[in-house]
Amino acid sequence: MKSTLCALLLGLGALQAAPLDLGTRRELFVDDHLISRLGGAAQTRLHQPQPQDIAITHDAPWEGSGSGYHSIFKDGELYRMYYKSWQLTVNPKGGVNTGEHPLFTCYAQSRDGIHWEKPKLGLVEFQGSRDNNIVLAPGLIGKANPDPGHIAVFKDENPAAPAHARYKAIIRSAKPHGLLAFGSADGLKWAPLQETPVITEGAFDSQNLAFWDPKAKLYRAYWRYFTGGVTKEGEWKPQGDRGIRTATSPDFLKWDKPRDLRYGNAPPEQLYTNQIKPYFRAPHLLLGFPTRYLERGWSPSMKALPELELRQARSKASDRYGMAITEGLFMASRDGLHFKRWSEAFLPPGIEREGTWNYGHQYAAWSLVPTASALPGAPQELSFYTTESYWSGRSSALRRHSLRMDGFVSVYAPMKGGELVTRKLRFGGNRLELNFASSAAGSIHVELQDEEGKPIAGHALADCDVLFGDSLQRTVTWKGEADLSALIGKTLRLRFVLQDAHLYALQFTNPKTQP
Repeated sequence: MKSTLCALLLGLGALQAAPLDLGTRRELFVDDHLISRLGGAAQTRLHQPQPQDIAITHDAPWEGSGSGYHSIFKDGELYRMYYKSWQLTVNPKGGVNTGEHPLFTCYAQSRDGIHWEKPKLGLVEFQGSRDNNIVLAPGLIGKANPDPGHIAVFKDENPAAPAHARYKAIIRSAKPHGLLAFGSADGLKWAPLQETPVITEGAFDSQNLAFWDPKAKLYRAYWRYFTGGVTKEGEWKPQGDRGIRTATSPDFLKWDKPRDLRYGNAPPEQLYTNQIKPYFRAPHLLLGFPTRYLERGWSPSMKALPELELRQARSKASDRYGMAITEGLFMASRDGLHFKRWSEAFLPPGIEREGTWNYGHQYAAWSLVPTASALPGAPQELSFYTTESYWSGRSSALRRHSLRMDGFVSVYAPMKGGELVTRKLRFGGNRLELNFASSAAGSIHVELQDEEGKPIAGHALADCDVLFGDSLQRTVTWKGEADLSALIGKTLRLRFVLQDAHLYALQFTNPKTQP
C-alpha cells in the first residue's frame, strides 16, 4: 500500500514537473497556466472593453424592448447576427406585458462588424407582410416545437459537417422540455436535425449554445440550469443557484452525461448566459463571457439608479424585475470544464444613464469578432456587443465595445518594476514575438533560462535589446539577434522584467522566408 502511494506521488510530481509544449501556438495570460512566479510589483490585471457606438437598434414592430440573446460571428467577408425579438411593455401603474407579439428569431448582417443592416428576407409573415428580417417563428416543424426566443447559431467548422447543416443552432424546445438541434445550408432556412430534444437536463431559460471544438475534435454544449430537477410531469422545478452545465458530442445529436462547470476557488455566483467559444487567435483556449445576476435589494443606491419609475413599475409584477442588475464577467478554460473565472467585472454597467443598470443590461452577445480600429493605421481590434435599454420603451439596443487583440488580461508591473518567470517549457518556433504595451519610459527585457534557472549564454537579461512601445507582434532580440533555432525542443524558462508595461501574449513563430 505504501509503495503504491509513493509511486502515485512520484507520478504526480513528474507530471507537474513536465515542461509545457508550446509549439508555435499563441499563449495568453488569461489563466495561471504559464506562470511559475510573479516577483516585485508584477501582477495579473483584467482589462475592460471600451464602449463605442450603438451597433443596431431593435425598433421594428416585430422586435422591441426585450430583444437579445445575440449570436454574432464572421463568415468570410460577411458578419452575421441572429437574435431574439420580443417586446416587454411596462405598465406605468405596475406590471409587465410580454405578449404583444410572439418571440421570433431575426437576422442582421454587416460588412465591417460596425454598421449593421436588417435585410428583407421574405421568409416569415408578420401582420400580413413578409417584408422583414425574421428567420424563425413559433410553431411545429414536423414534430419539433422550437422556441425562437432562445436560440444560438454558429457556422460549423467541422470538416465533416454535411452541406445541409453547415450552419447549426441549438434552440430551446417549448414542449417537450429540452434543447433541439437545427441545421441550415445557408443560415436562413432552418430545419430540425432531430425532431426530439437532444439534451433534456437543465433549465434552458437563457441562451444555451453549442459549437465545434477544433482542438478536441468534438462538439461542446453549454447551458443554464438550476440546482433542481425535472418533475414527474416533465417540467423543470428550479431550486437554488443559477449555474452552467456542459456536455460533449461526436455528432451534435448524441451527448454524453452533463457536468457542472468548476471554477477553482472562485466564490459562488449566479450566472445566466455563458457565451463560451474557442478564441479564434488561440483555439486551444475556451473563453467565456457569462452574465452575473444580482438581486441587491431596495436601498437609497438602488433608488438612485436610472429610470426609478420604470423600475418600481416592473417590481409590481415581480420584485426582482425592479431591483435585479446584471453585468458581464470573464473566464477561460483549457479543457472545457475547469475555468478560471475572474470575480471583477469585465463588462460593468458603466456610467449611469437611461437604459442601463437594469435586469438585462450588459448581456454579452455570443461572441467577439475582429473589426477595424477607428484609429487610422492601427491594427484590428476585438469587438464585443452588449444589450442596453432592456425593458425601456419600444426598443432595445446593442452597443459595440472594443478591446485590443488578446487584451483580456495582462501581466503588468509599474515603474518600480516586477518580473514574471514561466514554468518550464519547450517551443517549436525560431523566434519569440510579444503582444505588449509600455509607456514611453517603460520597458520589457526577456531572459532565457535553463531548467535550473540559470541564464542561457547569449540570452541573459543584459543581452536583451530593450522593448518599449505598443505592438501586437514585436520580435524579441538579444544583441540584435532573434534566431532561436538552436533552442527548439530544449527545456527552458522565460523570465520577463517589466517596468510600466503590460504583457498580453507570447508566441514562438516560424516566419516565412522572404523572397
